[in-house]
Amino acid sequence: MATVSMHEAKTHLSALVARAERGEDIVITNAGTPRVRLVPVRPAARAFGRVALHVPDDFDDALPEDELTAWA
Repeated sequence: MATVSMHEAKTHLSALVARAERGEDIVITNAGTPRVRLVPVRPAARAFGRVALHVPDDFDDALPEDELTAWA
């Protein structure tokens, strides 16, 4: 685990980000006290497509009596 000061982090941010992306654990300190850990962002879960649905206007109307009887 690499530890760098806040000043060093500001000066070398691009290089530190590249190191973190390669998997290196980097802790940034302020006045010698660990404050944050620099880690890469993991890609979001992939969406597996989209489904186009049409919901009719009468979707939530009461069912006809014959269909209610069939469900009983």
